[in-house]
Order: sequence, then structure tokens, then C-alpha cells
Amino acid sequence: MNPTEQAPVALVTGASRGLGLVLTATLVDRGWHVVVDARDGARLSAAVAGLSTPSAVTAVCGDVSDPLHRLALADSVTGLGGLDLLVSNASVLGPSPQPRLADYPLDALASVYAVNALAPVALLQLLLPSLRATGGRVVHLSSDAAVEAYAGWGGYGSAKAALDQLTAVLAAEEPGLKVYAFDPGDMATDLQQQAFPGEDVSDRPDPASVVPSLLRLLEGDLPSGRYRSSELAAQSEAALGVTG
Repeated sequence: MNPTEQAPVALVTGASRGLGLVLTATLVDRGWHVVVDARDGARLSAAVAGLSTPSAVTAVCGDVSDPLHRLALADSVTGLGGLDLLVSNASVLGPSPQPRLADYPLDALASVYAVNALAPVALLQLLLPSLRATGGRVVHLSSDAAVEAYAGWGGYGSAKAALDQLTAVLAAEEPGLKVYAFDPGDMATDLQQQAFPGEDVSDRPDPASVVPSLLRLLEGDLPSGRYRSSELAAQSEAALGVTG
């Protein structure tokens, strides 16, 4: 990037750990300025301090389901002159261990939907003018539980399924944007540990392993749609095999 050019701006929610943090670190190393959030302010501050260029990050502590917090995120984006990329990564699992739908507390289910499905749409509504101005990109983090019926995953899975459909409709309504649902697959994250309390989840892939697939959506020319990290990785490997 030319020193006189303004750095592209991204907003990554849920960036104090896991994939959100790894993606933020990658974008910073690529010359982006990244607005990040998380509910735990101390953890978010520590995460930002550990990045290669903390000055390239604007941290806003809060919960994406809070309208005032979303306004604060939008104000941060406005102060930076616009937005090129929105990554809605923040998620909540719900009760752990996960209950069957017959026993799911409805107030907890409403909270799962508020964070996983409604908050990304509400945030997008605030940021659409900025994204339209740049012809930007939107990535909503999905899950295999959105398309597979796993016992005990009715709350989280159905919220992600709703987000998938919202993402698809957004892509149809906003042809000037690139709009993606991205399924990273299982990862060794805190959310995965909550889903399997008492189990060792260290055998799951590290979140960093899916970043190359995610970068294909952020930097490539793939059409709007739903993509699995495993499929994108296999395509990349096949292409290397052909050209190598």
C-alpha cells in the first residue's frame, strides 16, 4: 500500500479470542485498520496489546445485542472515513450443556437469536451506507449446525440457519456488495469447549488454520454465497496441484 493511501477499514466483532482475534491479527499485518469489539473489556485490551501494530486497531467494548454498543461501533467506523469489510463473528452458544428443544428456556433461546441472528442484521443496517460507498464485503460466520440436525444444537443451529438465510437475501438485495456466509468447521475455541463441557477439544483445528480459506472471500473474486472452509481449502489444494 502506498504510504499516502488510507488503510482499508474492517469491523470484526467478537475479536478478543479465537477466529476473530486471529483474523484481526492477519488483517493488521496486511495493512488494514480494524475496529474490534468483545464483551470482556480487559480481555479485548490484552488481545489488542499483543498484536503487531496495536495502533492499527480501534477497540470498542460491548455486546453486539446492545443497540447503543452498535451505534458506538458505527461511530468508530464513521470516524475512520468508511468501511470496506464487515465480519460478524460474535456468537453465543446458549446454555451449556446444551438442552434439547423440548427443555430449552425460551429466554435463553431469545438471547441466542439476539446475538447470532438479529445483531448482525441490526449492525448491517447501520453500516450499509458505508459498505455501499466502498462496494465492500460482508462475512457472517455460520456453522455446520445451520444445515445439519444435531441433537442438542437446536438453539444455536437454528439461529445460524436464520443467519444463513438473512445473508442469502442480503446478497440478492445488495448486488453491489460481496456477501458471504462462512462455515469454518470445528475449531479449538472457547465456544467449542462450552459445547462439550469436560471434554478435551484440543484435537480440533486451530482457528488460524481456516484463515487462508477466509482470505479467499476477503481478497478474491468469489460470488456472494455460502462457503465451507474445508471446500475452499480443497479447491486451493487442487489448484496448486494443477499449476504445480
